[in-house]
Amino acid sequence: MVKPTLAAGILAFAMTSSWGQAPAVPAVVAAKCALCHGEKGESASEDFPRLAGQHEAYLAKQLHDFVAGRREGLMVRMARGLSDGDIAAIARFYATQPVSPSAPSTELADVGRFIHLRGNPYAGIPACKVCHGASAHGTAQLPRLAGQNAAYLERQIRDFTQRKRTNDNEVMHSIAERLTALEARAVAEYLASLP
Repeated sequence: MVKPTLAAGILAFAMTSSWGQAPAVPAVVAAKCALCHGEKGESASEDFPRLAGQHEAYLAKQLHDFVAGRREGLMVRMARGLSDGDIAAIARFYATQPVSPSAPSTELADVGRFIHLRGNPYAGIPACKVCHGASAHGTAQLPRLAGQNAAYLERQIRDFTQRKRTNDNEVMHSIAERLTALEARAVAEYLASLP
């Protein structure tokens, strides 16, 4: 008979061994997402968003919006044919992936830090942290911005300014249009440097 302490130790080892393993990459991620967004969501280029650590509900909403045509861009074609199960698998998988900053902090990022934490009261720009959180980790409804590619963030701010992003929070349109190009770049660089 195995002693209870030995049995408990074997059981604990078996559980941590299986739980400690990284989740398998879903077939839909390998087939449709990994080329641009990376197998672990770290993105192959600054032109594509990093999906690692993004909120599951937010990712699912964006994918559903691409499928339904509520959001425009290359992803409309890429998302075509995704089932609800595919979308759930993609969102769940990328949400569980670890995040690392995409860029080191720069002097311009210091300006972005100020805008993120305090806004620009002279231009009527509220602090980004009000909606996205002090750490820029977002919510289920609002995206995680910390560690995102700076070029991608800057382009999204421009798309909000030009009203090309129409599937999301209307508040972002009024905020983005008040940012100068330099402020948008500064905020993007700061957010990219966050873990």
